Amino acid sequence: MTSPSQQDNARFLMTGVQMPISLTENNIPAMRAKVTEVMALFPGTGMIVFSELAMHGPLEQRIAAEPEKDLEIFQDLAARHKVWIAPGSMYVRREGKVYNHAVIIDPDGAIVGRYDKLFPFRPFESGVTGGASVLAFDVPGVGRFGLSICYDIWFPEVMRALTSMGVEVLIHPTLTGTTDRAAENAIARATAAMFQCYVVDVNGLDGGGNGQSLVADPCGNAVYQAGQVTQIFPVMLDLGLVRQSRREGANALGQVLKSWRDRETEFDVYTPGRTSAYLDSLGPLVPMKR
Repeated sequence: MTSPSQQDNARFLMTGVQMPISLTENNIPAMRAKVTEVMALFPGTGMIVFSELAMHGPLEQRIAAEPEKDLEIFQDLAARHKVWIAPGSMYVRREGKVYNHAVIIDPDGAIVGRYDKLFPFRPFESGVTGGASVLAFDVPGVGRFGLSICYDIWFPEVMRALTSMGVEVLIHPTLTGTTDRAAENAIARATAAMFQCYVVDVNGLDGGGNGQSLVADPCGNAVYQAGQVTQIFPVMLDLGLVRQSRREGANALGQVLKSWRDRETEFDVYTPGRTSAYLDSLGPLVPMKR
């Protein structure tokens, strides 16, 4: 990765697509139309980001029959328009297990990274297996980006791993249509402030969520907050602000990444194999019953 000092003026236009997602229909034709619309309206877009489970919707029974053929559609679009695409995610089956799977496609149409959601939304995603690793990748001449999916952001260890790898922008497709959307937006802003990064949080509509997509900057400010209607929202990211915040502290205040690096305390909770009598006392991870 190019050193941050060589890229302090890097700026990158990311465009989120907040759109209705059907529970029962293939959403890929509508997504394809949105890519064309984005590039016609905002030709300077460097990356297009869709919401979680955008391709086939949120029902586990809507698992992708031919996921690689689905992805080829977006690979062709990326190459045609010379744009990065994060096409949300979809349920896939591998070796008898179901995963909530996402990819990143570069402007040549190549898949440069694959990611399985680390923390399925259990107990509701009870049939989904969690992934085993985080995903970080470089956008040449711009910086290092990372990907997490929806519920992953509720676990700061995910972003701790990514920022320790140098990630400066978190791409966060989500599918939230519940009363905790306000909490998730608060977490997105807090994540941006705690890890001095951009968070690009794209939610869907209808079967894909209740909207209110959010982009937060490394000071924790909401750069953009969507409503609850179909929206295409381009946001210019200033990677120099990330690097300045990490060197000097956001608004010349806390330098949290360096403070973590230079910590004097190790946390027993992270010791492999350690158990917690309290956590064990909470009972099994199952849905609430009447």
